[in-house]
Amino acid sequence: MFMELYANAENLERVIIENEMVLVFFGNNSCGVCRDIKPKVKALLQKYPRIQGVFIDADSSIELSAVYNIFSLPAILVFTEGKEAVREARHISLRELEQKLDRYYYLLFEP
Repeated sequence: MFMELYANAENLERVIIENEMVLVFFGNNSCGVCRDIKPKVKALLQKYPRIQGVFIDADSSIELSAVYNIFSLPAILVFTEGKEAVREARHISLRELEQKLDRYYYLLFEP
């Protein structure tokens, strides 16, 4: 699942706490790379149904970007059990991201 969230820090924290694994994608519509990678990240998340995906529009949520130390776009943060486990920004390899997701997903959800 991938939801749009134009949020404040409290709303995002609630999502992170309520879900075992959360992928947060920071981007905006004026960023060509963000527009290109967003559907690829959505497709990647379909392989991992128990990961909650969240899109943050960095233009609408400047304070939220600052709270999470996001200074370049696109940026992806992955939280497992409420803690940041993965941080990718600017030059993102989807292959490496998938390997990291796979490792954490297996640890959390596979017996």
